[in-house]
Amino acid sequence: MDRFDAMQAFARVVEAGSFTKAAETLHMSKTTVTQLVQQLEARLRVKLLNRTTRKVNVTADGAVYYERVVRLLADLDDAETSLSSASTVPRGRLRVDVPSPLASMILVPALPAFHARYPDIQIDMGVSDRIVDLIDENVDCVVRGGELTDQSLMARRVGDLQLGVFAAPSYLERVGTPLHPRDLEDSEHRIVGFLWARTGRAVPYAMRNHTESLEIKGRYVLAVDDGNAYVAAGLAGMGVLWLPDYLSKPWLARGELVPLFEGWRLEPMPLYVAFPPNRHISRKVRVFIDWVTELMAQHAPVQSAK
Repeated sequence: MDRFDAMQAFARVVEAGSFTKAAETLHMSKTTVTQLVQQLEARLRVKLLNRTTRKVNVTADGAVYYERVVRLLADLDDAETSLSSASTVPRGRLRVDVPSPLASMILVPALPAFHARYPDIQIDMGVSDRIVDLIDENVDCVVRGGELTDQSLMARRVGDLQLGVFAAPSYLERVGTPLHPRDLEDSEHRIVGFLWARTGRAVPYAMRNHTESLEIKGRYVLAVDDGNAYVAAGLAGMGVLWLPDYLSKPWLARGELVPLFEGWRLEPMPLYVAFPPNRHISRKVRVFIDWVTELMAQHAPVQSAK
C-alpha cells in the first residue's frame, strides 16, 4: 500500500462523500479507491468511514484523522515545492469557475500574461453563473458576484462592481425613454430578468438619489440565468439592463447601449473568490487569487469602507 495514495484517497472520499466521485476526481477506478481506504483502515486498525448504499459518512475517529491527513498532505505539498528554486514555481492543474461575462471581457483576454508568469499552471475554467459544489466537483475556487450565502466557504473580496442602468436604442425608439426608475414598473416598459442561481428568481434593484430610495423589480418577457445571454437580450431590445461598468463600456462606446437614470446610484456588487475551508490552499490557487485581485484593481477595485 502506498500510504500517500491511501491518505489522499481517504481525504477525497470524505470531501466528496462518495467513493465514485472521489475516484472520478482522482482519475482512479472506484475499486482502487475502495481498496486503498480499506488497506488504510486495516493498517490503523480503526474504522474511518461508515458506508451505506447511498452515502459515505466519516466516523468520529475518521474525522480526527481527516484533519491530520489534510495538514500532512499540505505539508508534503509545500515540502515538494521548496526542494529547489525551479520547483518553487507554481505548477499543476487548476480548476476554477467564473461568470461568463467576466471570463469573456476580463479574465480570458488577460490570461496570456498569467500564462507568461506561470507557464506550468494548467487551467480548467468552467464558465457559468450556476452554483458550483466545490467539494463534490473538485473545484479549487470560484469567482462570484453578490454577497455569498454559503457561510461554509472561505472567501476573499477582490472587487466591487459599479452598476448602471442601460437600454438599446431600438428599445427606446419602440417604447420611449423612461425618465424615472418607477417608469419601469408601468405597463409599457420591460426589463430583461436575471435569474440568480441562489434563488432561481429575479431580484429587485435598490436605487437612490439625493432625495429618494426605492427598489425596482420591473416586468419582463424574458429572464435568463447567464450573463452573456442577459447582455444579448438587452442589445436585441428585449428590455432594460442593469450592468457593471466594465461590461457596459464597449457597448456604450459603439452606441449600442444608452445610459438611463444617470442621477441615480446603485450599491456596488461585491466580487469574491471563494474556496473550500478544509482544503490546503496550494500555491497555484494563491497566485491565481492574487492575479484576479490585481486584475480587478484595474477594472473594479474594492471600495474603501465609508
